[in-house]
Amino acid sequence: MQDDQDEPTSKTRKKKDMLALQQLGAQLAELNDQQLESMQLPESLLDAVNEARRLARKHEALRRQLQFIGRLMRDIDATPIREQLEAWRGQGREHTAQLHAIERWRDELMAGDPALARFLSEFPGADSQQLRTLIRNARREQSASLPPRSYRELFRLLRETISGEAQADA
Repeated sequence: MQDDQDEPTSKTRKKKDMLALQQLGAQLAELNDQQLESMQLPESLLDAVNEARRLARKHEALRRQLQFIGRLMRDIDATPIREQLEAWRGQGREHTAQLHAIERWRDELMAGDPALARFLSEFPGADSQQLRTLIRNARREQSASLPPRSYRELFRLLRETISGEAQADA
């Protein structure tokens, strides 16, 4: 039996690898300046990514530029780039999940008073007086079809309370 390393890489495998590098290059082109700087890419690759960002509206030129980026990336180790992009994506998912949890709490608090007791038991550092006031005002705003000023302020207070408890736990 021969080892996998003795066998030549198939044309299909090479093409899949090349397309994966092009997709990685497209993800790099979507980053902002600060994120790109933190990646510490080789200068030639950084220039190519910046050019791809400039060509964003020109479909065919962008496609060719992404092919070029893929070709440049063959010469470097793409693993750290993939890991960094995945870490940023993970942080984005965590942040989104936290915002959804805050929205659920706000909706439950607006629905009834038992949720307030549950929230205060789960987050003992919360300001119960301010919460009650904001909930009452937000309910009044909704019933009178007024702008949701207290509703938004309730979200801000919940976000500060929940993130403050999370930081205290850490």
